[in-house]
Amino acid sequence: MNMNQKQAKIDIKKPQGKLAVLTPGMGAVATTFFAGVEAVKRGLAQPIGSYTQMGQVRLGKRDENRSKKVMDLVPLASLDQLVFGGWDLFPENAYESAKHAKVLEKDLLEALKEPLSQIKPMPAVFDRDFVKRLDGPNVKHGKNKYDLAQQLRADIRNFMKDNGCDRAVMVWCASTEVYTPPTEVHASIRSFEQGMKDNDPNISPSQIYAYAALMERVPYANGSPNISVEMPCMQELALEMGTPICGSDFKTGQTLIKTVLAPGLRNRLLGVSGWYSTNILGNRDGEVLDDPGSFKSKEVSKTGVLTDIFSAEKYPELYNDISHVVRINYYPPRGDNKEGWDNIDIFGWLGYPMQIKVNFLCRDSILAAPIVLDLALFMDLASRANMRGIQEWLSFYFKAPIVKEGLSPEHDLSVQLLKLENTLRFFTQEELINHLGLTYYGVNEGQSS
Repeated sequence: MNMNQKQAKIDIKKPQGKLAVLTPGMGAVATTFFAGVEAVKRGLAQPIGSYTQMGQVRLGKRDENRSKKVMDLVPLASLDQLVFGGWDLFPENAYESAKHAKVLEKDLLEALKEPLSQIKPMPAVFDRDFVKRLDGPNVKHGKNKYDLAQQLRADIRNFMKDNGCDRAVMVWCASTEVYTPPTEVHASIRSFEQGMKDNDPNISPSQIYAYAALMERVPYANGSPNISVEMPCMQELALEMGTPICGSDFKTGQTLIKTVLAPGLRNRLLGVSGWYSTNILGNRDGEVLDDPGSFKSKEVSKTGVLTDIFSAEKYPELYNDISHVVRINYYPPRGDNKEGWDNIDIFGWLGYPMQIKVNFLCRDSILAAPIVLDLALFMDLASRANMRGIQEWLSFYFKAPIVKEGLSPEHDLSVQLLKLENTLRFFTQEELINHLGLTYYGVNEGQSS
């Protein structure tokens, strides 16, 4: 974009009234998110890890020394406007579920007992064929999957009415399903709706949630590796209903580190012969991923990152024969405290071998919770800006970001952040930044640097 060209003004509606944040799944991730927001509202904690709450965006040229906090730059909903709800196959309220998850310290959790106890899960759409290691009593029943979708739509409408909400967003926080690639039933909305009426076995619960959200014009973010809004029929529906979608799979621990390290190795043209990754995890997600079918979904999401970053077709001498291994081991004593080990075999000048070892002892839900908050607020912003379909600018938050067919996803974390920040600048008619920097040395390159 030329600096002399005037950007089209984006009309963004003000975030008036209450925003319902609905989460399929009210386990460790969702309850840590709920509790964190309530703690921040009460001055008990800082929103560390949340770009919407703590991030700042540089504006104009470097020598202008201008910047704004994200929340001051674009009209985001405030934390006080958020109302939490969700579905789960276990009937415990958010306080009881958080106690079971054992992510948060007892004193903090007790201080938040009153608001968390009021968040009670609606009966879930659940199918053990897709999550084999869990079962619970709080589930919906219907004559077919289409009927279940209509029940979810009614839940959304009733929740918004009962809580006086003006808008809603949905962020998937439930377990990883068995890997379900697209079939003919996912080719169009018409075939998908008929498939639900026929109880097609290839239609998963997460796809039913995505359908229900989009039919109610509720923006949908897929926090898991499940194949839902990635389906052609869902992307068609999102465009038809004028509703934003994004996903998939929250970028939290080991993959976050990969999207920092791998671009650095590629940019310095250091070769990689092998990358071995293993995880130790003991929470409910770890138990679910102990099933080979569910692990397959996660494996596809996690391994695709390196394939896209290294671009072996461009650099065959460096990345054509990488041995990339990913393991997830269920180990109950660790609970939500995940440990990720990476052994990276690299080679440099004249082919001499070297190694990198990374041991990341992280907290799974602590890393995921601020992502849920940011996605909820940004997807609501996108909706109020009349954006629809795939929101590629939110790739920053995902292991396997979805993009328009024919495009390659961007996995480099720094490039993803630039894309996100330039979108915020675009929303507010600020100049886009390309970091070229030549204007300081007598060359006009056409954009801020």
